[in-house]
Amino acid sequence: MITCLGDSIRPQAGVATVRLLRRLGIQVHFPERQTCCGQPFYNSGFLSGARELAQHTIETFAGERPVVTPSGSCAAMVKLEYPHLFHDDPAWHPRATDLAARTFELSDFLVNQLQVTDVGAKFYGKVAYHYACHLRGLGLKDEAETLIRNVAGAELMPLKNQDQCCGFGGSFSVRYPEISGAMVGDKVECITTTGADVLVSTDTGCLMNIGGALHRGQSPIRQMHLAELLESRG
Repeated sequence: MITCLGDSIRPQAGVATVRLLRRLGIQVHFPERQTCCGQPFYNSGFLSGARELAQHTIETFAGERPVVTPSGSCAAMVKLEYPHLFHDDPAWHPRATDLAARTFELSDFLVNQLQVTDVGAKFYGKVAYHYACHLRGLGLKDEAETLIRNVAGAELMPLKNQDQCCGFGGSFSVRYPEISGAMVGDKVECITTTGADVLVSTDTGCLMNIGGALHRGQSPIRQMHLAELLESRG
């Protein structure tokens, strides 16, 4: 599941995910009918629109294969909110629950499903890691950090307030720009003090928001999705 932001903002994260999974011996299928998972509608209170997109997604990913997405945000929508959206619908609730059980954020799939913590990646530089908010909702803790620590040559730098929200929150940043701007300002200050060469996170939305603030501040710190780091060969 590529996700909307992955498709339009950071397609290289999706490409890296496919290459990484294939290198690990996983046969990857990409349903071309996939669209938005419905989270923007859901977060804005438009439940009928969210249900329509959720039904389309459930049909698109029907079957028995695990569904892997390089996004904790979209994974959380499918795993946590789809069953809730159809809680009183006897026809769709079982299908929503089934897809929820088969859907995994990338680091979750690698560490907890494949039992892989070292993917053979190489990256020579200092890495700061931003813990995206939706990973907490998924019950994920140090999976991404474990993978980063096993990247040859990478030095994981301590990041103050690592799990503090960057202020994106999808439509939150549009509805409350002043609050969002203050939050990402705090996050950038913490990142800058690490002396890192690159900021890594699991969600394109976070990277887009933080990356924009870093760019406006003329910071040399680059941004990489976790999948891009794990696919790096030096």
